[in-house]
Amino acid sequence: MTDYDVVVYGASGFAGALVAEHLAEYAPAGVRVALAGRSGERLAAVRDRLRARHGVDWPVVVADAADGRALADLAASTRVVATTVGPYAKYGRALVAACAAAGTDYVDLAGEVLFVRQSIDENHAIAQRTGARIVHSCGFDSVPSDIGVHVLHAAVAEAGAGQLTDTTLVVTRLKGAPSGGTIDTMRHQIDTVRRDRDARRVAASPYSLTPDRAAEPDFGRQPDLVTVPAGEVSPGLRGTLGPFFMASYNTRIVRRSNALRDYAYGREFRYRETISTGTSALSPVLAKGVKLGLTGLFAGLALAPTRAVLDRVLPKPGDGPSERTRRAGHFTMDIFTTTTTGKRFRARFRMTGDPGYAATAVLMGESALALALDRDALPPSEGGVLTPSTGIGDALVARLRARGVDISSTVAG
Repeated sequence: MTDYDVVVYGASGFAGALVAEHLAEYAPAGVRVALAGRSGERLAAVRDRLRARHGVDWPVVVADAADGRALADLAASTRVVATTVGPYAKYGRALVAACAAAGTDYVDLAGEVLFVRQSIDENHAIAQRTGARIVHSCGFDSVPSDIGVHVLHAAVAEAGAGQLTDTTLVVTRLKGAPSGGTIDTMRHQIDTVRRDRDARRVAASPYSLTPDRAAEPDFGRQPDLVTVPAGEVSPGLRGTLGPFFMASYNTRIVRRSNALRDYAYGREFRYRETISTGTSALSPVLAKGVKLGLTGLFAGLALAPTRAVLDRVLPKPGDGPSERTRRAGHFTMDIFTTTTTGKRFRARFRMTGDPGYAATAVLMGESALALALDRDALPPSEGGVLTPSTGIGDALVARLRARGVDISSTVAG
């Protein structure tokens, strides 16, 4: 018998406090939650605030990210660890290893290809032996993408319409503030790939997170920064689609899901992510501008003089928007596919709240609760380093729908 159902690690940070707030408001009565991190004083302040707002009185657990013994004790004390402490390549390796060894389920907000590849190599076999579900990327990275394709596939399978082929996610609406944590993660990965040729190769591969690259189909180059006439994706769309800034990570999570499910999506499954730039005559120009802007951002963070300038204007780790701004945010993602039988389907993942903060707190909080409370509804698994769809699946879909998230699918033609 463990002491806790869920431990929120990093609960005194900006994102961690939002996850704790969500659990305080929505976790069923009797769920045992603890707040963990390196500063007992800061954690106590979060606990006191939650007690005043929601009447919960959760224990505080002090464990530094560099203290292996403390992290092992933490992992052994709970059914699920939900950690927001990143960049994960810098601060997260010891905690995920402790959870894998203890057989403790784990969720995080990772959007780091190199960290997740390393986690797979170090922890997958161990977690399979212990039964731990290690589920990376349970926030805006990459639940909407991965669960969206999961729901899309289910609709195609139910209709007996074959398997998925060309599949494109389109961000049709998006309002939110950039995340300081995401920017810091980009800095850390850019620094790593600059120093390490092997890391550059891993980061560039479209199949960098799949179990066996040799087993994957060869579709040639699959660039992440693409501009696409919208009508090529679905006949009803207009304008030009630009590249979505999270495509270089989300696409690899979705491809891993397909491989872990023994290619249930199909051997002809090709996946990319884009963002709508409207339907006006300026749409092609705007799409190219998005591509140039993202290329410039990545290049700017890689060069010392331009990074110094960017660091003064980009959000800092641990900072975040006001509550009013968080509530005003929203996003809609539509995922289009053509099947091997020629049918067209669309899935939608629509949510209110700032994507990187308010929405992410819901996504991660419900992921942790699903693992802790919904064992019978989880996908069959012997454990391992999994993805949101292969580790949590329909249990997460049900929980998110109960929280008002629009997750749907339809035949598109």
